[in-house]
Amino acid sequence: MLLEDKNIAIIGGGPGGLTLARLLQISGANVKVYERDEDRNVRVQGATLDLHFESGLKALEAAGLMDAFKANYRPGNDRYRVVDKNATIFYDDHSKESTGNFGDEWFRPEIDRGPLRDILLDSLQPGTVIWNSHIVSLENIDNTWKIIFENGNTAAADIVIGADGANSKIRPVVTPIKPLYSGATYLVGNIPDSEKNTPKLHNLLKGGKISAMGDSKAIFLSAKGDDSLDFYISWKADVNWAKESGIDFKNSKQVSEWFKKEYANWDNIWLEMFEHENTHFIPRPLYAMPQDQYWEARPTITLLGDAAHLLPPNGEGVNMAMLDALELSESLTGGKFADLKSAITHYEKEMFARFVEEGKVTADFINWTYSPDGLKIMVEMFDELPNQTQLPTD
Repeated sequence: MLLEDKNIAIIGGGPGGLTLARLLQISGANVKVYERDEDRNVRVQGATLDLHFESGLKALEAAGLMDAFKANYRPGNDRYRVVDKNATIFYDDHSKESTGNFGDEWFRPEIDRGPLRDILLDSLQPGTVIWNSHIVSLENIDNTWKIIFENGNTAAADIVIGADGANSKIRPVVTPIKPLYSGATYLVGNIPDSEKNTPKLHNLLKGGKISAMGDSKAIFLSAKGDDSLDFYISWKADVNWAKESGIDFKNSKQVSEWFKKEYANWDNIWLEMFEHENTHFIPRPLYAMPQDQYWEARPTITLLGDAAHLLPPNGEGVNMAMLDALELSESLTGGKFADLKSAITHYEKEMFARFVEEGKVTADFINWTYSPDGLKIMVEMFDELPNQTQLPTD
């Protein structure tokens, strides 16, 4: 076994890192996950996720966690509406009897990030996750990785896997290639008790998802299991827009005044996003790794998920990370390779190929979403695909 007597450090406790830890532990590997959060409850988890038959669900099946997933997913949350800037409905999943079931290729069941994380955490051996471990540096000393954390602690590992997201501290050790700005920006927020605080949007959403498009701009909405509403205001902007805007993003009135100008022709229903005064708005310029990225494989370090192949949100991010975890675990534990470098080389080759394919799809998505024909293209896309419900917010 390639991993016999090896200590493996996974940096990052998101879905990709935790899935990998579970899969490796099933095979008897010695794994620790180092996560920057102080504990599992310190941070509210983000948007709902739709897991896909060929990636996220496949990884959960291999991890033996499908029963737990079925007990926690949110039936009906995959129902989708596409509307215009006046909230006129052009496509509506709610009019259908069913959006499929497990085993169907296009069935993409939804789950909130929090419950998914809990499923994965609870599947791990006690003590696997080392909380409050914000990595600041990594160095190789005599073929052993020394990991230094912000709190002064250190750890040693034979193999390091960077699953620490878009701002990965592991990636610069693997490659100098940096992400590029996509040209689009999100303004993200969450509103608690949407039925009370955004009643019109709550009724329009109907517990599912919405894409609203018009004037080469977009708004994405998603209902969460805690009765809150996630929103993503999206448009083409300069990369430095947030810094140069002068907006206090903790001030709903200031953000509302900006929105009234930027989305001047949109219906007043969308102003409900700014009526809950405690809403914090987070600007997120969207980045992507270059599609031609490549690095020479090394035998004791690699990357997965956004740390490896960051793309703007397109409904595939978590799914790609979980598939990375599955394929990396199979390369390391499947007995097909004579040494670690061969195993990691195989994994990275497949990962690069998937990234190029998905990168082209995402580039097309960015181009048409912020075009005058965005609404028309979105509706046509849903009309052509059976039961496909995919919101670009993961």
